[in-house]
Amino acid sequence: MSPPEPFADRVGAGGDPAEPPRFVDPRARLGASCEIGPFAVVHAGVELGDRVVVQDGATIGKPVALGQRSRNRGEVPSRTRVGAGTVVGAGAVVVQSATIGAGCVIGDQAHVRERARIGDGTVVGRGSAVDCDVVIGARVRVQSNCYLAATAVIEDDVFIGPGVTFTNDRTAGRRPPGEPLRGPLVRRGARIGAGAVLLPGVTVGEDAFVAAGAVVTRDVPPGELVVGAPARVRAR
Repeated sequence: MSPPEPFADRVGAGGDPAEPPRFVDPRARLGASCEIGPFAVVHAGVELGDRVVVQDGATIGKPVALGQRSRNRGEVPSRTRVGAGTVVGAGAVVVQSATIGAGCVIGDQAHVRERARIGDGTVVGRGSAVDCDVVIGARVRVQSNCYLAATAVIEDDVFIGPGVTFTNDRTAGRRPPGEPLRGPLVRRGARIGAGAVLLPGVTVGEDAFVAAGAVVTRDVPPGELVVGAPARVRAR
């Protein structure tokens, strides 16, 4: 087995070796006026648009690491893209092949996994996790400490409160071979209150409102308010 290629560049701000290093692979492509914070890492295959800010200790283009029993071994494209004007917060991790649009904020210590796609102007809060193959539209607001399970789809202009959990496997790890994960679908303009839980495969309709702490076990009609565990429609 041949040895891995050296990481390449260790860059101090302004070329001053006394300043904390930034690690930028020369095979990465950086747009104009990008800012790379101390101890940040930008891997090969990364494409940063103009004016992207990568704050202290963030990692962009991290190689995929899966458990030995993981079934999630889909193709991982080499490119990781971050759109113009996006800020990637301190300690955040963006895994190889993720795509983040322009004008986004990826909060401190957030995690965006492989093949995830995030639309323009979206905010992902501190400590939130965007799992593999999640699709998030434009202008979505994901608050702190959320978990968005693999294959979930979130359309434009959705609000997701703090501590929300999406799930995608009704068998809790005992899926038959070949059975896919089924993340929730949240339609345009819907709002999900703090601490709510969405079960696998449910659809939250356009402009619907899921109350804080609700457990959504079945589809939510467009424009309706649901509360409770299990969540039920309640008149506004």
